[in-house]
Amino acid sequence: MISLAQTAILLAAAVVAVSLFRFLRLSSILGYLAAGLVIGPWGLNLIGEVGRILQVSQFGIVLLLFIIGLELQPTRLWVMRRVVFGLGAAQVLICAALLGSAAWALGEPPIPAAIIGFGLSLTSTPLVLQVLAERGQLKTQQGRAAFGILLFQDLAVLPVLAVLPLLSPLGHAHATGAWWMPLLKLVAVIAVVIGGGRLLLRPALRVVARVRVVEVFTAAALLTVILTALLANLVGLSMALGAFLAGVLLADSEFRHELEADLEPFKGLLLGLFFVAVGMTANLGLFRSEPLTLLALTAGFLVIKVLAITALGRLSRLRPDAAWRLGFALPAGGEFAFVLFTLAAAQQILDARVADLLVLAVTLSMMLGPLLQLAHEALLKRRLPESARPFDAIDEHDIPVIIAGFGRFGQIVARILRVKGLPFTALDSSQTHVDFVRRFGNRVYYGDASRLDLLRAAGAQTARILVLAIDEVDASVRTAILAREQFPHLKVFARARNRQHAFALKDAGVTNLIRETYGSSLEMAAAVLEALGETPAAAREAVRRFRQADEATLEAQYQVKDDAEKFLATSREAAQQLEKLFEADRPPAQ
Repeated sequence: MISLAQTAILLAAAVVAVSLFRFLRLSSILGYLAAGLVIGPWGLNLIGEVGRILQVSQFGIVLLLFIIGLELQPTRLWVMRRVVFGLGAAQVLICAALLGSAAWALGEPPIPAAIIGFGLSLTSTPLVLQVLAERGQLKTQQGRAAFGILLFQDLAVLPVLAVLPLLSPLGHAHATGAWWMPLLKLVAVIAVVIGGGRLLLRPALRVVARVRVVEVFTAAALLTVILTALLANLVGLSMALGAFLAGVLLADSEFRHELEADLEPFKGLLLGLFFVAVGMTANLGLFRSEPLTLLALTAGFLVIKVLAITALGRLSRLRPDAAWRLGFALPAGGEFAFVLFTLAAAQQILDARVADLLVLAVTLSMMLGPLLQLAHEALLKRRLPESARPFDAIDEHDIPVIIAGFGRFGQIVARILRVKGLPFTALDSSQTHVDFVRRFGNRVYYGDASRLDLLRAAGAQTARILVLAIDEVDASVRTAILAREQFPHLKVFARARNRQHAFALKDAGVTNLIRETYGSSLEMAAAVLEALGETPAAAREAVRRFRQADEATLEAQYQVKDDAEKFLATSREAAQQLEKLFEADRPPAQ
């Protein structure tokens, strides 16, 4: 086990290094790697048990793949099928072939060369997406293409991790079954995960959700990942593969956003620990013994990837500037290369020295990648005048509306949006309520919308409108405050249960207020007036005047809501003015 002192050293190094790198506008992953280099055997040598730390931190990769599985909704993949399975597959195949051929030409056997080529063809998903988001390029042509390529890479690494033990000399030495046994095990695990998920997992999560204790649901989420990972590991497959299958299984469930929000902190922390451990295991002695080899290897695969990906971008009909931006966005190595090369060395597929050299080259490329992108952007701005740079016209696939609270109020809004063909994401904190409305085909997810991580998971960064229809007043106000502070671009339309609720929402900065039952009450008043002999026009005019006066009263009361005497005086004054208004319209007595 890792001692408390070692934990303190790891956390302190990560906090300092990541804060420094983020202050310099560099990736947090580079900060974790730098922290590992400083405290590792080649730095200050503060921690010696690197292997044990690496073993614990690999659970971060398991959580990462579970969350990637949650993101892989069939509908989302279908929308992006051409980019993901076309451009993404072409990038992996071409880059792996070119880099693998180079490794084979330099003397590596075919299988190790293929693994080297595939590992170097991968790119760090969090690194690239973070850089693109910081530069506002996620929704551009190259941003969409980069996301599709990264998504395919995340998919492609899974079968490679699954078959890696089969390529090992150790695996062949102990192999007693037929060649089809691993395939049979994989099919069996998939069947058990899918069957168990349908019959046991979702009903169990529904029961846990009804308890409405956040900590218990978080524990259930972690238990889901651990059990599926252990099941895969029990039959000799990758734990990450089992977690990925569980994530895919729950991708279309109502728990997707809540699971992602609950596991995100654990994934981030353990992934950070993994990168620290990778930095600690990096053989910095190679900088002294083989500096030219290391630099040549890093520069070589960066150049090959830039040229190959740019050419693919042009073949996929991207504009020249967008194709070059795509090429410079994806040249660096990725975190899965660390996993792949480390496991290949442990399985004796790769020579330990070659694996160390590759890990160090990937680390160096991740440090150079964002810098290369910045340099290319600066060069492009010089070569391309401001007036000549076209804007990207890209079809949006983001969900424009989030409905927080899917009771009788939120459902009416959702039904109208659905009839008009406008997509939305609905959130509700009652599992019983979610179960009921999902029976009728509604797409609603379980979760507390007043949580920042859940709003982010639901896409609040890119949504345009938040419909705040939460029944509980305190939760509604908390969500409004959170939305105004964290997502100021969101236009909030809020349901108010009463005047006090409306005042609290106005304090939170919400200007688009709809008072519950107010509109229907006015409609009934008009119907009653007609039944008593008023003409429809006169009834509608009376209701219009009342509504106008009442809204003015609401605004006046809001200004003095904290002064009880002034509040009551305003109410009496408004009632007298309204009475005089209607008195003036009354016909004279005959």
